Amino acid sequence: MPEKTPSHLPKHVAIIMDGNGRWAKKRYLPREAGHYAGMSAVRETVRAGCDMGLENLTLFAFSSENWKRPKTEVGALMGLFRAYFRSDMDELVERNVRMRIIGHRGRVASDIQQMIQDSESRTAKNTGMNLTFAFDYGGKEEIVAAVQELARAAKDGRLDPETITPELFASRLFTSALPEPDLVIRTSGEHRLSNFLLWQSAYAELLFLDTLWPDFDRATLTAALEQFAARERRFGALDSEAVA
Repeated sequence: MPEKTPSHLPKHVAIIMDGNGRWAKKRYLPREAGHYAGMSAVRETVRAGCDMGLENLTLFAFSSENWKRPKTEVGALMGLFRAYFRSDMDELVERNVRMRIIGHRGRVASDIQQMIQDSESRTAKNTGMNLTFAFDYGGKEEIVAAVQELARAAKDGRLDPETITPELFASRLFTSALPEPDLVIRTSGEHRLSNFLLWQSAYAELLFLDTLWPDFDRATLTAALEQFAARERRFGALDSEAVA
């Protein structure tokens, strides 16, 4: 029996996909096997999001700190990224998904840079779910880049520093085309953002799940969205009972 779609969907769900290594370790498998299983979870989550009518889904695929991992693991992750582009693009196009990649593109291999460009161009006119991968991404690095851009504009006389607002600053971030996330989910039981969408998550609802990412499925996403729907978001204001 298919899972019921929650009655109230967030406009933007962001997920920190964590736990691939621990999933593999529990099964006495190499970490790479966990990442491979995690790609299947990505595929199912994207399909579920499309079926439910999510407008925006952002997945933290590779952080700027992940370069510190062993070369063999980094190579495996890059291989999986290539495999995803090759195997899933046709389905994403068929599902009317628009893909974006946010992060530092200059540090990855040239063929991956080309795949990123091709996927964004191929899906640019799609009008369904916006699927964003944070790839070689770090929130602090993103904020510094935005500050540098505004500082250069001020230095050149193109911008009065007194006119800088939160909205103007946000327009210089990688996510300027997206609404701020309503719900940030992290799997694997860790309770931290790990440098993910730091500015954008100021008022996001945070949900930390014990589920390891490869075990994340349609039912898990549905349950998470039901939890979101039950929360009252106040954005710093008093709740209805306190006002009364």
